[in-house]
Amino acid sequence: MTPLAYGNLDQFGKDPWWLVLAKVVVIFAFLVVMTLFAIWYERRVVARMQVRPGPNRNGPFGLLQSLADGLKLAFKEDIMPKMADKVVFFFAPVISTVCAFTAFSVMPFGPTVSIFGHQSPLQLTDIPVAVLLVLACSSMGIYGIVLGGWASGSTYPLLGGLRSSAQMISYEVAMGLSIVSVFLVAGTMSTSGIVEAQAGNGTIGIGSWTFDAPAWYAILLLPSFLIYFTSAVGETNRAPFDLPEAESELVGGFHTEYSSLKFALFFLAEYINMVTVSGLCATLFLGGWRAPWPISLWDGANHGWWPVLWFTIKVLLLLFVFVWLRGTLPRLRYDQFMRFGWKVLIPANLVWILALSGIRLMQKGELSTGNRVGIGAGIAVLVLLVLVMVGMQRGRKDVLADMPKPDPGGRVGGANGFPLPPMNLEVPPSPRAKRVIVERETVSTSKES
Repeated sequence: MTPLAYGNLDQFGKDPWWLVLAKVVVIFAFLVVMTLFAIWYERRVVARMQVRPGPNRNGPFGLLQSLADGLKLAFKEDIMPKMADKVVFFFAPVISTVCAFTAFSVMPFGPTVSIFGHQSPLQLTDIPVAVLLVLACSSMGIYGIVLGGWASGSTYPLLGGLRSSAQMISYEVAMGLSIVSVFLVAGTMSTSGIVEAQAGNGTIGIGSWTFDAPAWYAILLLPSFLIYFTSAVGETNRAPFDLPEAESELVGGFHTEYSSLKFALFFLAEYINMVTVSGLCATLFLGGWRAPWPISLWDGANHGWWPVLWFTIKVLLLLFVFVWLRGTLPRLRYDQFMRFGWKVLIPANLVWILALSGIRLMQKGELSTGNRVGIGAGIAVLVLLVLVMVGMQRGRKDVLADMPKPDPGGRVGGANGFPLPPMNLEVPPSPRAKRVIVERETVSTSKES
């Protein structure tokens, strides 16, 4: 499958002002409704997993519970901490919310349709580097979390903000690298062009072998799809990667000091980010608004307004995976989380991109004999490095298993050995602490006459 210049950007930028304004309002309403639905959806699904009813009071099936919670938050008292930076404390949730809304402006909902007599694509706008715009907006949204934690004037929110910045650096790199493979195959960074590149079936030819390739990049580029979605969960601070707001360690994380409408804005930004990364995942890897098989066999499946339904269903299915992970996996330790991002996801991404680039060159037939030998040697070196790393990990486990066990006094290697931290969370008394010796008075047992 050779990269083609998919996507015709000439169809954008020609809408009248009222149609652009209508699209902005519709996207805003879509995200707000999806947020309200996602909150109810998450609570009902987790309740189903835990064999309990979940919200079922307000509205049919409890559908109005999220709206009731939002109204309650809006009318609560707004508390400003005494040590907070008032200006930054106010603008931090606004930054997160605005960036979350802006990222959805380049998402394609469907093909070109007739809207009140005007032929217009079901997309607000598109640019040659639209995917990079989404990544930039998600990165800027972290500033709201970091500034909110810093401006609160408290220790726990500051730690939550710092965790979020480190988490963003780690998993934004992995997410960006996972999208590189899509660029290599599709030949464009435009979201509408990537959707067009996944239309129908392609053909892959390596030497004399030729076979049909699947249309969706989730199948053709399966490692990138898995790494992207894992990074998206870490990027949106969702369980089991919700370390910036870990209640067991940080009370509430970066939004501990927030209340009322400002807390609701942080809550809104988190769920909109979930919808955004799910929409981007559907666009990049699941064919975007195109109908899945066997619905695609119907001629009218990818025409008119039906694609909006397919796109929404794909987003809801990806949101279900978010909820599924929350109800299944426990929260990771912070060191495990960062190690997984830097030592697993990023190296696996780099190896996959190198392998994919070699396959692309072999398809084009532009490799000489020397280049083929070089690629083979490079693959052999990578395999050798992986085997060496696995051997080092096994050796490390053997060393830890052979370490001497502590004696009853809590020391390894006898009374003069080095102390071992307690494993039962009971802190022993310090041997350097001064002990207070109280002399007892002699008590006479004889009766006084």
